[in-house]
Amino acid sequence: MVNRGNSEVGFIFYVRYLDHVLFKNTDSDLCSPLAREAVGWLARENDDAIWIVSDRSVESVSNRGIRPCESGLVVLKSDLLEMKKIE
Repeated sequence: MVNRGNSEVGFIFYVRYLDHVLFKNTDSDLCSPLAREAVGWLARENDDAIWIVSDRSVESVSNRGIRPCESGLVVLKSDLLEMKKIE
């Protein structure tokens, strides 16, 4: 996977990735990573991973003494199956 650097930060991306699976009291041969997909803003990227934000504040809350919060995913590049910038 190519490192886009900071030039793509802030743009919306579609990502398809392999997700880890937790199994308990079952035959481990029946379990394997699952392909999942997500859409969100590219918040950060380094050589190993990407940060995709799927939910964030619209208005500034820092002037009210509230720390801005975001929700999203950190995906290892080794688990990325596809990543497309949404135009």
